[in-house]
Amino acid sequence: MFGFEIIDASLLPAMLIALFAGLISFASPCVLPIVPPYLAYMSGTTLADLNAGKNRALIPALFFVLGLSTVFLIMGFAASMLGQAILQWQDWLNTIAGILVMIFGAHFVGVYRIGFLDREARLDAGDQGGSSFGAYLLGLAFAFGWTPCIGPQLSAILTLAANEASLARGTLLLAVYAAGLGIPFLLVAAFLPRMGGLMGWMKRHMEQIEKVMGLLLWTIGLMMLTGGFSAMSSWLLDTFPALQNIG
Repeated sequence: MFGFEIIDASLLPAMLIALFAGLISFASPCVLPIVPPYLAYMSGTTLADLNAGKNRALIPALFFVLGLSTVFLIMGFAASMLGQAILQWQDWLNTIAGILVMIFGAHFVGVYRIGFLDREARLDAGDQGGSSFGAYLLGLAFAFGWTPCIGPQLSAILTLAANEASLARGTLLLAVYAAGLGIPFLLVAAFLPRMGGLMGWMKRHMEQIEKVMGLLLWTIGLMMLTGGFSAMSSWLLDTFPALQNIG
């Protein structure tokens, strides 16, 4: 009744996809390259000092993640409310959303390019570098301003949220997506001097990462069209009977 028992086997596939979509969003071309400079700005220090381990960016990064999570949770709640309001047209909504997500996926695979998805819409959080409040504002601005780049992944998860049976389940999916995007920020903030090699590898393989992102989105869209999430839930229950005790 109050939404406490919201996780069950039928939600697990969507949660896994939301988590992976968040990770892929972090690795996208307009997010990954700006992570170290953002951490330096939020900490009120220089990138050289961060790389040398002279300053820590973990607390500002935490407030940054709280800021972007605030926006994503509101989006998830709104998408769930919309889905319930137009429940009678949900089959049509699911079909249209599935087709759009597949189109976005083909863009990232490289079948064709959609111009607005290659542009960034950045918002300025003001001269608040070096403060936790400024980091929180920057997180809010990030969530609003980078949607042209992370929009396809975010749209897919919002569509899944709109198709959920309750506001709590839909909002939870966006919380998982925010975790997938935010946890890497925290890890980089905590271990930046040690992660230079990994960050460099990801930048060098950005094209391959984009293709993985595209294949994921295309697969999500196909599952929306064909009822694949229900089939995956049934497979999970048959393969792992203990999941029936969840929720």
